[in-house]
Amino acid sequence: MGTIEQEQLLAKKHEANTCLDSPDYFLAIKELVKQREQQPAKSQSYLSFQGQIDAVYDRVRQQIINNEEQPRQPISFGTSGWRGIIGTDIFVKTVVLVTQAIVDMYAALEQNHDLQTGLGVQSLAEAKKRGCVLGFDNRFGNEILANHSKAVLTSHGFTVHDAREATTGTLSAAVLELGAAFSINLTPSHNPLQYGGFKFNAADAGPAVPVVTDWITKRANDLLAQPCLQPLAANPNLCQPCDALQHWKSLVRKGTVHHSLDYDAIMARFAERRDVAVVVDCVHGASRVHVDQLFNGMDSPRLQFLRKKADPTFGGVAPEPSTANMALLRDSLALMSEPLKFGVIMDPDADRIRFTDQHTEISMNQFGAMAYHFLHEVKGKKGMVAKSVATSNFANAIACALHEEVFEPKVGFKEFKPVIKEALVCFEESDGITVIGHTPEKDAYIGLLLALDMVLTLNKTLADYLLELQQAYGLFVPEKDGVTVSQHGATLLKTLAGLDRYAVGAGLTINGQQRTIARVITVDGHKFILDDDSWIMIRPSGTEPKIRFYVEARNHEDKNALFATARNMLQNLGLL
Repeated sequence: MGTIEQEQLLAKKHEANTCLDSPDYFLAIKELVKQREQQPAKSQSYLSFQGQIDAVYDRVRQQIINNEEQPRQPISFGTSGWRGIIGTDIFVKTVVLVTQAIVDMYAALEQNHDLQTGLGVQSLAEAKKRGCVLGFDNRFGNEILANHSKAVLTSHGFTVHDAREATTGTLSAAVLELGAAFSINLTPSHNPLQYGGFKFNAADAGPAVPVVTDWITKRANDLLAQPCLQPLAANPNLCQPCDALQHWKSLVRKGTVHHSLDYDAIMARFAERRDVAVVVDCVHGASRVHVDQLFNGMDSPRLQFLRKKADPTFGGVAPEPSTANMALLRDSLALMSEPLKFGVIMDPDADRIRFTDQHTEISMNQFGAMAYHFLHEVKGKKGMVAKSVATSNFANAIACALHEEVFEPKVGFKEFKPVIKEALVCFEESDGITVIGHTPEKDAYIGLLLALDMVLTLNKTLADYLLELQQAYGLFVPEKDGVTVSQHGATLLKTLAGLDRYAVGAGLTINGQQRTIARVITVDGHKFILDDDSWIMIRPSGTEPKIRFYVEARNHEDKNALFATARNMLQNLGLL
């Protein structure tokens, strides 16, 4: 290494080491990861930065184990569980208290009919016997936290089905296959590397209803105000290993009669077809422990896995299915010669998935509608489609043409519970999907199986299938954005009520054209559907002082104009 290169490396190390003086360890980790990723893989400089990352993570480990302070933010369960910063929000003490709150909830349910209904369990004894499926994603410290949660549960007599690192969909399947009372999944889903999380699903294996999450939230915060719980010793006799992926396979096989996705036949056909190729990007998440066996150990250049090694830093990227994160997929697909090829990217707990055939990116806005059409028209299954109100109306157009109903609730996968056994497909624009006869949770694996079956059955690329449907049912161009505002909570809701002035019949100018509001939906914020079936939706974030807005144009040119109109509406309310 030359003198100039040595000086540059020393300067980078000094810059990274300066971050170590920060009380925010993750600020240091992010800087070190950025420097590490600029070095040649496995080079001395790469390994040097990795050593420094490991040293900072050791400090985080000590913080996870030894922190006896109050969490930075109060414990709160939202749409997808409780999330917070590792070591300052989510650490051994807080995870123990939340697990204890769950134990206390089951102890109280015999006197609470609403809890019995929400939990799907009638007594403490039943809950103990049926037990908990316990798993986690690849976040740093999760194994430590899971062991302490396990100790709380087994010390109170609960059976624990220990799945270790697993995905949200497979844990949900395990609850159903084992008849477990509930699951605990330590994951913040797609959030960045500094976040940890805690998901609780009841006996139906779907996201818990508010009466349950509100109870856990209140009890956990009450326990925070009390003296610390004494350390509890695990009862190993109540802990048994759980192969979550095998339970997932079993559930899919049983569900074939409902959704017509024959897992074994699909995988056998893929192994035989020389014209079909698949690339799976795990982004270092929990799916990396499953993907080999998901494809039954298939060894072929037509099946490739990306970012499959363990790395709680996710290589420095935000671990979500996004256009930027799909560059590796596109590059890998470009090197494959098979005419029918596609790639998928999943988030760390594999409850979100996005698709590409190299040239065309397909988000759940499009893929959910494609899945519905495929099950209805190709597989011959009849029934409604369910999609969140913020999701594209592409599926609405298909359902209307097929003379089927659309269930359109507010954002949050638990909102699909009323139709989970009726809707052929339930999906959200945020890349989550499930199908009839499967789990009531978002599951990237079932999305992957659907995509593979589509390509094998239709003998066309996903992009060609999408184009065919757009030609038959119309072009829908969805997009979303958001802005930070100074207001939040009740004050923000009061200000947003001013959107009521935009009523049916009111006019809006879009890209120089006068449009009329044909319908207003207020189940989740305000969704204004215009007379050409384009729309604007404005809703407050449930967790941040932000306004989220979604638009859908009927052509590519009008998309930005719809965004501009949404911003003008917020500006007229004094929010921008």
